[in-house]
Amino acid sequence: MTSNHYFITGTDTDAGKTYVTCLLLEALRRKGLRAAGYKPVACGDRGDAIALHRSSHDPALTVDEVNPLYLKMAAAPYVAALMENKTAEVTLPLMLTGFVPLTERYEHVLVEGAGGWEVPLTETETVADLAAALGLPVILVVNNKLGALNHTLLTLQAIKARGLTCVGIILNYVRDERDPASITNRAVLAKFSPVPVLGEVMHGETEIEWPL
Repeated sequence: MTSNHYFITGTDTDAGKTYVTCLLLEALRRKGLRAAGYKPVACGDRGDAIALHRSSHDPALTVDEVNPLYLKMAAAPYVAALMENKTAEVTLPLMLTGFVPLTERYEHVLVEGAGGWEVPLTETETVADLAAALGLPVILVVNNKLGALNHTLLTLQAIKARGLTCVGIILNYVRDERDPASITNRAVLAKFSPVPVLGEVMHGETEIEWPL
């Protein structure tokens, strides 16, 4: 599938979605392409949105355009909205509103989800509903550790069940030290995963190539 825009999801909340998305934005820029990150909802702090904004490298782009919804509590968006009495403000349509204007200004827009694939966004909707509403091909960022195989294969099944296409996996080593699982996961996924591993990101890596 050929697309200019992608939805970035992760196997869990610490998979490194923002880190990898920023590297991908930088890779697109090195190819001479205009690219922007989009984080529909952020919780806890706005560090992820600020990182995406910086990696987009456009003075005309604001953090509010990158991240239209911000909640202060570090929790799932639905929980944070409940605790902050903002459930009426946190809606799927609002999360979608900022996407189209960005596609009119940038050749590539990388949309980063919140947490994992089924994290609740509202009382009735999860990140999977957001991805389905956008209809974009998906890139899955995997926290490459013991247990990653199970998380990866289950997430891939869930993406397919939504009628979406996962174009590939990016393995992210979030720790300095390697363990047997992180060393062998790529080879095992090559055998069991229905989609390719697009690349591996080492801890602290500052540059990768655009894989698609």
